[in-house]
Amino acid sequence: MGRRGIKEFRAPEALALVAADRDRKPLVCPSCGTESITRTPKRPPPNTPLEIGRIALLCSKCGRSAAYLPGVPDPSRSPESPYHPPDAP
Repeated sequence: MGRRGIKEFRAPEALALVAADRDRKPLVCPSCGTESITRTPKRPPPNTPLEIGRIALLCSKCGRSAAYLPGVPDPSRSPESPYHPPDAP
């Protein structure tokens, strides 16, 4: 049970589900094993612009949920990138 009585996926489960969603793979609940994940908003067709806003994933069988904000790939925010402080005035 997560915060405020909301059933949430554990962190590794949520990360696996988010990765599957970003890779456009079938969404299978990592907790109960069913393909009953509801995505809000619905998945757009391939080759469409990146979505903006919150994406919610909910298993209709066990009731667990996860949400994420889709990120734009930005090489400057990679963990391997050296830190470049903003230019000082």
